[in-house]
Amino acid sequence: MRRKILLPTDFSKNAWHAIKYALELYKKDNCDFYILNVFSSTGNIMMSLTNLEPGSGLFEMEKAKSKNGLKKIIDLLKIQEYNNPKHHFEAISVFNNPLEAIKNIVEKKDIELIIMGTKGATDARKTAYGSTAISVMEKVRNCPVIVVPEKAKHFLPKEIVFTTSYKTHYKRRELNNLIDIAKKCDAKIAVFHVSEESKLNNIQKENKQMLEEIFEEVAYSFHELSNYPLETAIKVFIESRDSDMLAFINKKHWFFGSVLTQPLVKDIGFNSKVPVLVMHDLRN
Repeated sequence: MRRKILLPTDFSKNAWHAIKYALELYKKDNCDFYILNVFSSTGNIMMSLTNLEPGSGLFEMEKAKSKNGLKKIIDLLKIQEYNNPKHHFEAISVFNNPLEAIKNIVEKKDIELIIMGTKGATDARKTAYGSTAISVMEKVRNCPVIVVPEKAKHFLPKEIVFTTSYKTHYKRRELNNLIDIAKKCDAKIAVFHVSEESKLNNIQKENKQMLEEIFEEVAYSFHELSNYPLETAIKVFIESRDSDMLAFINKKHWFFGSVLTQPLVKDIGFNSKVPVLVMHDLRN
């Protein structure tokens, strides 16, 4: 079975870095990679949609720029270093809002995973994740995403930190991508809990036991740290163990909105070398 993976690009260095990371991560898999560029005439997409019409000079200029940029990427991927017979590439150029374009392609092409850079060419240097990456992580809820910092190393992960509160139960299919990557890379999953109380309650114990069942086919270990804010604890844990990836399930209206968007991203995202795998609560 061929994997279908979406690789959004704005032609920035970070986007190219994320593409290379994807090719390395899935180098042994038969993959259809869809390389998507979303173009507009100005930084204001609403102004572009209102004032730009197909066939106009400005529209055709931006469309040509987009297609030429995608052609350059495909040409680069065909050189010997990236010429993997298992990989097939399709370039897609779209005039739209980036988030809506990504949602549409995920549905149309039955995409199973998105891999993208943390920020693009126009995002501020001192922000952890760009607005598009944040929107995709939060709002494309039917497809997991891996966001790759520009400084992420290309070697395959050997330890993936899965952070959890144990407060909600899990479904095996919610964690399929994490388990698949762990198997593919022969990586260990470090289940990390930042404790708020002295011990787990009964519900948390049940949810922890469920994780043991779900992770039975991979190597895993449980870890706990107390008396630290969540974002600081994760940063300290990853750095102390030299872990290679951070993973979590985005619980709608809870984890992402209250934790990831600001303090966690701000503290671990800037200058981070660790890709982040965002999965979703499939009950939402």
